[in-house]
Amino acid sequence: MGTPAAEFDVDVDLVAALLRVQHPDLADLPLRIVASGWDNVVVRAGDSLAVRLPRRAAAATLVEHEQRWLPTIAALVGDVVPVPEPVRTGRPALGYPWAWSVVPWFPGRTAGEHAQGVRVAHDLAAVVTRLHVPAPPDAPVNPVRAVPLATRSDAVLTRLATDDVPRAAELATLWRTAAGAPTHTGPPVWVHGDLHPFNLLVEPAPLGDRRLSAVVDFGDLTAGDPAVDLATRWLTFDAAGGRAFGARVDADEATWTRARGWAVSIASALAVTDDDAFRTVAARAVDAVLDG
Repeated sequence: MGTPAAEFDVDVDLVAALLRVQHPDLADLPLRIVASGWDNVVVRAGDSLAVRLPRRAAAATLVEHEQRWLPTIAALVGDVVPVPEPVRTGRPALGYPWAWSVVPWFPGRTAGEHAQGVRVAHDLAAVVTRLHVPAPPDAPVNPVRAVPLATRSDAVLTRLATDDVPRAAELATLWRTAAGAPTHTGPPVWVHGDLHPFNLLVEPAPLGDRRLSAVVDFGDLTAGDPAVDLATRWLTFDAAGGRAFGARVDADEATWTRARGWAVSIASALAVTDDDAFRTVAARAVDAVLDG
Protein backbone atom coordinates (compact mmCIF):
# COMPACT_ATOMS: atom_id res chain seq x y z
CA MET A 1 0.00 0.00 0.00
CA GLY A 2 1.72 3.15 -1.20
CA THR A 3 1.31 6.79 -0.23
CA PRO A 4 -1.90 8.17 -1.78
CA ALA A 5 -1.39 10.43 -4.75
CA ALA A 6 -1.58 14.14 -4.11
CA GLU A 7 -4.83 15.75 -5.21
CA PHE A 8 -3.17 19.16 -5.20
CA ASP A 9 0.55 19.75 -5.71
CA VAL A 10 2.00 21.93 -2.98
CA ASP A 11 5.36 23.59 -3.58
CA VAL A 12 7.39 26.38 -2.06
CA ASP A 13 6.17 28.94 -4.60
CA LEU A 14 2.54 28.26 -3.64
CA VAL A 15 3.30 28.58 0.07
CA ALA A 16 5.20 31.81 -0.47
CA ALA A 17 2.28 33.23 -2.44
CA LEU A 18 -0.27 32.21 0.19
CA LEU A 19 1.80 33.81 2.93
CA ARG A 20 2.28 36.96 0.88
CA VAL A 21 -1.49 37.35 0.48
CA GLN A 22 -2.68 36.27 3.94
CA HIS A 23 0.28 36.71 6.32
CA PRO A 24 2.62 39.20 4.63
CA ASP A 25 4.80 39.60 7.72
CA LEU A 26 5.88 35.96 7.22
CA ALA A 27 6.29 36.13 3.45
CA ASP A 28 10.05 36.72 3.45
CA LEU A 29 10.94 33.75 5.65
CA PRO A 30 13.09 31.11 3.93
CA LEU A 31 10.94 28.12 2.99
CA ARG A 32 11.77 24.49 2.32
CA ILE A 33 9.66 21.34 2.11
CA VAL A 34 10.60 18.97 4.94
CA ALA A 35 7.84 16.35 4.70
CA SER A 36 5.18 15.14 2.32
CA GLY A 37 3.15 12.42 3.98
CA TRP A 38 -0.12 10.65 3.37
CA ASP A 39 -2.20 13.71 4.13
CA ASN A 40 -0.13 16.86 4.45
CA VAL A 41 2.90 18.72 3.17
CA VAL A 42 5.03 20.43 5.81
CA VAL A 43 7.12 23.43 4.80
CA ARG A 44 9.60 24.82 7.29
CA ALA A 45 9.40 28.60 7.49
CA GLY A 46 12.48 30.18 8.99
CA ASP A 47 13.84 28.75 12.22
CA SER A 48 10.73 28.61 14.39
CA LEU A 49 7.67 28.00 12.20
CA ALA A 50 6.24 25.47 9.77
CA VAL A 51 3.35 25.64 7.31
CA ARG A 52 1.12 22.56 7.16
CA LEU A 53 -1.08 22.15 4.10
CA PRO A 54 -3.37 19.26 3.08
CA ARG A 55 -2.37 17.49 -0.13
CA ARG A 56 -5.71 15.71 -0.54
CA ALA A 57 -9.34 16.40 0.33
CA ALA A 58 -9.56 13.70 3.01
CA ALA A 59 -7.06 15.65 5.10
CA ALA A 60 -8.78 19.01 4.77
CA THR A 61 -11.37 18.28 7.45
CA LEU A 62 -8.65 16.96 9.75
CA VAL A 63 -6.76 20.26 9.54
CA GLU A 64 -9.98 22.10 10.41
CA HIS A 65 -10.37 19.81 13.44
CA GLU A 66 -6.86 20.74 14.56
CA GLN A 67 -7.52 24.45 14.13
CA ARG A 68 -10.73 24.17 16.16
CA TRP A 69 -9.57 21.90 18.96
CA LEU A 70 -5.79 22.10 19.43
CA PRO A 71 -6.05 25.14 21.73
CA THR A 72 -8.18 22.95 24.02
CA ILE A 73 -5.70 20.08 23.81
CA ALA A 74 -2.75 22.41 24.44
CA ALA A 75 -4.45 23.59 27.62
CA LEU A 76 -4.69 19.96 28.79
CA VAL A 77 -1.19 18.69 27.98
CA GLY A 78 0.95 21.74 27.31
CA ASP A 79 2.59 21.66 30.72
CA VAL A 80 4.07 18.27 29.80
CA VAL A 81 4.90 18.56 26.10
CA PRO A 82 4.11 21.01 23.28
CA VAL A 83 1.56 20.26 20.58
CA PRO A 84 1.27 22.02 17.20
CA GLU A 85 -1.37 24.56 18.16
CA PRO A 86 -1.71 26.85 15.12
CA VAL A 87 -0.22 30.30 15.53
CA ARG A 88 -1.84 31.44 12.26
CA THR A 89 -4.53 29.93 10.05
CA GLY A 90 -4.94 30.17 6.30
CA ARG A 91 -7.96 29.97 4.03
CA PRO A 92 -8.39 28.74 0.45
CA ALA A 93 -6.85 31.15 -2.05
CA LEU A 94 -4.93 31.36 -5.33
CA GLY A 95 -6.52 28.12 -6.51
CA TYR A 96 -5.53 26.19 -3.40
CA PRO A 97 -8.83 24.73 -2.11
CA TRP A 98 -8.39 24.03 1.62
CA ALA A 99 -7.64 25.55 5.00
CA TRP A 100 -4.02 25.41 6.16
CA SER A 101 -2.05 26.27 9.29
CA VAL A 102 1.15 27.92 10.45
CA VAL A 103 2.42 26.01 13.48
CA PRO A 104 5.51 26.06 15.71
CA TRP A 105 8.56 24.16 14.51
CA PHE A 106 9.60 21.61 17.13
CA PRO A 107 13.11 20.19 17.55
CA GLY A 108 13.72 16.47 17.59
CA ARG A 109 13.50 13.34 15.48
CA THR A 110 10.65 10.88 15.21
CA ALA A 111 10.46 8.24 17.89
CA GLY A 112 10.13 5.61 15.15
CA GLU A 113 13.87 5.64 14.51
CA HIS A 114 14.53 3.65 17.72
CA ALA A 115 12.51 1.86 20.36
CA GLN A 116 12.19 4.33 23.22
CA GLY A 117 13.06 3.83 26.87
CA VAL A 118 11.81 4.73 30.32
CA ARG A 119 12.25 8.52 30.14
CA VAL A 120 10.06 8.89 27.04
CA ALA A 121 7.59 6.37 28.50
CA HIS A 122 7.15 8.51 31.61
CA ASP A 123 6.69 11.64 29.49
CA LEU A 124 4.09 10.05 27.23
CA ALA A 125 2.23 8.46 30.13
CA ALA A 126 1.87 11.94 31.61
CA VAL A 127 0.51 13.21 28.29
CA VAL A 128 -2.17 10.53 27.93
CA THR A 129 -3.15 10.85 31.60
CA ARG A 130 -3.89 14.54 31.06
CA LEU A 131 -5.46 14.01 27.64
CA HIS A 132 -7.83 11.15 28.50
CA VAL A 133 -10.52 13.22 30.19
CA PRO A 134 -14.19 13.44 29.17
CA ALA A 135 -14.60 15.29 25.90
CA PRO A 136 -17.45 17.73 25.16
CA PRO A 137 -20.51 16.57 23.20
CA ASP A 138 -19.38 18.45 20.08
CA ALA A 139 -15.95 16.80 19.92
CA PRO A 140 -15.06 15.52 16.44
CA VAL A 141 -16.22 12.02 15.52
CA ASN A 142 -13.80 9.57 13.89
CA PRO A 143 -15.46 6.43 12.47
CA VAL A 144 -12.29 4.29 12.58
CA ARG A 145 -10.47 5.35 15.77
CA ALA A 146 -11.50 4.92 19.42
CA VAL A 147 -14.46 2.79 18.30
CA PRO A 148 -15.38 -0.77 19.34
CA LEU A 149 -12.73 -3.12 17.99
CA ALA A 150 -15.29 -5.45 16.45
CA THR A 151 -16.16 -2.74 13.92
CA ARG A 152 -12.59 -2.96 12.59
CA SER A 153 -12.41 -6.77 12.28
CA ASP A 154 -12.96 -7.00 8.53
CA ALA A 155 -10.16 -4.54 7.77
CA VAL A 156 -7.70 -6.06 10.25
CA LEU A 157 -8.33 -9.69 9.30
CA THR A 158 -8.01 -8.79 5.62
CA ARG A 159 -4.53 -7.40 6.29
CA LEU A 160 -3.62 -10.43 8.37
CA ALA A 161 -4.58 -12.68 5.46
CA THR A 162 -1.75 -11.23 3.35
CA ASP A 163 1.89 -12.32 3.30
CA ASP A 164 3.05 -8.87 4.44
CA VAL A 165 2.31 -9.15 8.16
CA PRO A 166 4.71 -11.28 10.24
CA ARG A 167 3.24 -13.85 12.65
CA ALA A 168 -0.19 -13.19 11.20
CA ALA A 169 -1.87 -16.32 12.56
CA GLU A 170 -0.82 -15.48 16.12
CA LEU A 171 -1.97 -11.90 15.65
CA ALA A 172 -5.36 -13.07 14.38
CA THR A 173 -5.87 -15.09 17.57
CA LEU A 174 -4.90 -12.12 19.73
CA TRP A 175 -7.14 -9.84 17.67
CA ARG A 176 -10.21 -12.03 18.15
CA THR A 177 -9.60 -12.10 21.91
CA ALA A 178 -9.26 -8.32 22.03
CA ALA A 179 -12.31 -7.74 19.83
CA GLY A 180 -14.32 -9.87 22.25
CA ALA A 181 -13.22 -7.95 25.34
CA PRO A 182 -15.72 -5.74 27.17
CA THR A 183 -16.17 -2.43 25.36
CA HIS A 184 -15.44 0.98 26.86
CA THR A 185 -18.33 1.91 29.14
CA GLY A 186 -17.14 5.20 30.56
CA PRO A 187 -17.69 8.61 29.03
CA PRO A 188 -15.96 9.27 25.69
CA VAL A 189 -12.57 10.78 26.45
CA TRP A 190 -10.24 12.84 24.31
CA VAL A 191 -7.84 10.64 22.34
CA HIS A 192 -5.08 11.51 19.90
CA GLY A 193 -6.19 8.62 17.70
CA ASP A 194 -2.90 8.05 15.88
CA LEU A 195 -0.32 7.86 18.64
CA HIS A 196 2.26 5.79 16.78
CA PRO A 197 5.97 6.64 17.10
CA PHE A 198 6.15 8.64 13.87
CA ASN A 199 3.84 11.20 15.48
CA LEU A 200 6.16 11.59 18.48
CA LEU A 201 9.32 13.69 18.49
CA VAL A 202 12.22 12.98 20.80
CA GLU A 203 15.58 14.61 21.43
CA PRO A 204 18.63 13.84 23.56
CA ALA A 205 18.46 14.42 27.29
CA PRO A 206 21.20 14.40 29.96
CA LEU A 207 22.84 11.07 30.75
CA GLY A 208 22.37 9.86 27.18
CA ASP A 209 18.62 9.23 27.47
CA ARG A 210 15.99 10.78 25.22
CA ARG A 211 13.02 12.89 26.19
CA LEU A 212 9.71 13.53 24.46
CA SER A 213 9.92 16.91 22.73
CA ALA A 214 6.50 17.09 21.01
CA VAL A 215 3.37 15.17 20.05
CA VAL A 216 2.21 16.05 16.55
CA ASP A 217 -0.44 15.26 13.91
CA PHE A 218 -3.74 15.52 15.75
CA GLY A 219 -5.79 15.11 12.58
CA ASP A 220 -7.44 11.95 13.96
CA LEU A 221 -8.31 13.63 17.26
CA THR A 222 -11.62 12.29 18.51
CA ALA A 223 -13.58 11.23 21.58
CA GLY A 224 -14.05 7.61 22.56
CA ASP A 225 -12.15 4.65 23.97
CA PRO A 226 -8.68 5.53 25.36
CA ALA A 227 -7.37 2.07 24.41
CA VAL A 228 -6.48 3.23 20.90
CA ASP A 229 -3.82 5.56 22.33
CA LEU A 230 -2.52 3.00 24.81
CA ALA A 231 -1.49 0.76 21.91
CA THR A 232 1.61 2.95 21.75
CA ARG A 233 2.96 0.81 24.61
CA TRP A 234 3.91 -1.87 22.06
CA LEU A 235 4.47 0.39 19.06
CA THR A 236 6.89 2.89 20.60
CA PHE A 237 8.86 1.42 23.50
CA ASP A 238 11.47 -1.18 24.29
CA ALA A 239 10.66 -3.75 26.99
CA ALA A 240 11.63 -1.50 29.90
CA GLY A 241 9.86 1.48 28.39
CA GLY A 242 6.70 -0.53 27.80
CA ARG A 243 6.63 -1.70 31.40
CA ALA A 244 7.19 1.86 32.63
CA PHE A 245 4.40 3.20 30.43
CA GLY A 246 2.00 0.51 31.61
CA ALA A 247 2.84 1.18 35.25
CA ARG A 248 2.21 4.93 34.89
CA VAL A 249 -1.15 4.70 33.09
CA ASP A 250 -4.26 3.90 35.12
CA ALA A 251 -6.25 1.46 32.97
CA ASP A 252 -8.15 -1.73 33.78
CA GLU A 253 -7.47 -5.17 32.31
CA ALA A 254 -10.17 -4.90 29.64
CA THR A 255 -8.74 -1.57 28.42
CA TRP A 256 -5.25 -3.05 28.14
CA THR A 257 -6.69 -6.04 26.25
CA ARG A 258 -8.34 -3.67 23.77
CA ALA A 259 -5.10 -1.70 23.58
CA ARG A 260 -3.30 -4.87 22.46
CA GLY A 261 -5.94 -5.21 19.78
CA TRP A 262 -5.34 -1.68 18.61
CA ALA A 263 -1.61 -2.45 18.51
CA VAL A 264 -2.41 -5.35 16.17
CA SER A 265 -4.55 -3.06 14.02
CA ILE A 266 -1.96 -0.29 13.74
CA ALA A 267 1.04 -2.60 13.36
CA SER A 268 -0.68 -4.56 10.59
CA ALA A 269 -1.51 -1.31 8.79
CA LEU A 270 2.13 -0.21 9.00
CA ALA A 271 3.29 -3.64 7.81
CA VAL A 272 1.41 -3.49 4.51
CA THR A 273 2.83 -0.11 3.46
CA ASP A 274 5.76 0.38 1.09
CA ASP A 275 7.67 2.39 3.71
CA ASP A 276 10.69 0.57 5.15
CA ALA A 277 10.66 2.55 8.39
CA PHE A 278 6.97 1.78 8.95
CA ARG A 279 7.56 -1.92 8.30
CA THR A 280 10.48 -1.98 10.74
CA VAL A 281 8.32 -0.53 13.50
CA ALA A 282 5.53 -2.96 12.58
CA ALA A 283 7.82 -5.98 12.96
CA ARG A 284 9.11 -4.71 16.30
CA ALA A 285 5.58 -4.06 17.53
CA VAL A 286 4.37 -7.50 16.45
CA ASP A 287 7.04 -9.19 18.55
CA ALA A 288 6.36 -6.89 21.49
CA VAL A 289 2.60 -7.43 21.52
CA LEU A 290 2.90 -11.21 21.14
CA ASP A 291 5.89 -11.84 23.40
CA GLY A 292 5.85 -8.96 25.85
